[in-house]
Amino acid sequence: MVKPMIPDVPETRRSRGVYLLPNLFTTAALFCGFYAIIAALRGRFEAAAIAVFIAMVLDGLDGRVARMTHTESEFGAQYDSLSDLVSFGLAPSLIMYEWALGSMADMGSFLSKLGWLAAFFYTVMAALRLARFNVQIGHTDKRYFIGLPSPSAAAIVAGLVWFCTDLGLTGQQALWPALVIIIGAGGLMFSNILYFSFKQINLRGRVPFISAMLVVLTLVIISIDPAKVLFIGFLLYGLSGPVMYLARLRQRARRRAQGLSDLPDK
Repeated sequence: MVKPMIPDVPETRRSRGVYLLPNLFTTAALFCGFYAIIAALRGRFEAAAIAVFIAMVLDGLDGRVARMTHTESEFGAQYDSLSDLVSFGLAPSLIMYEWALGSMADMGSFLSKLGWLAAFFYTVMAALRLARFNVQIGHTDKRYFIGLPSPSAAAIVAGLVWFCTDLGLTGQQALWPALVIIIGAGGLMFSNILYFSFKQINLRGRVPFISAMLVVLTLVIISIDPAKVLFIGFLLYGLSGPVMYLARLRQRARRRAQGLSDLPDK
């Protein structure tokens, strides 16, 4: 019996390499997150907070570099998420614990657990936020983020440490605000509250001259007092989501009330 001839099918080989340029930025962001943890363990809280902000800048650059150089990949996306979990999930929570929440260990059985549980809560919410973001890529409105982005949440947490350290306040003096901030930031990350993503801004196209002036003015304002300006700025961004959410609820209530008033009387 003659066996039928089967045509040769060329094998599709998967590329074993990775794109170097965008992954260098991701690695640098991961390094800043790791350094922030080490600095916090050594009591250098200002340096730790600044490292988180540098990681934010690098994290924003890796994706833009990948898109501009057409070097996007699934590996890069997953590597970026793992880097974000360290830099914006684990690092801010450990910085806050070492700076303030760890002092709750001497406040009784309940409060001693509350300190590290709050830090763990923030880390878990950051992990869930990143996992949900990866699943929803391509299925959501690009104009908005669902939940507070993890870099912004990290900026609020690390910004509080930098802000208070700049004022000469210790973690024990700012213990209760720190507890509220880390729990609130963690809860907002995994919430369904919408936040402006600013992705509609075209950086490669021409912009009005006034836009360039606003960018320069923003950089000047930040350089005057980075600790205060960055913390207040990201705190306002974090509060903008709940404010817009309540405004939408109020508009819906008004529309329902108007709809009921327009109904004819029986």
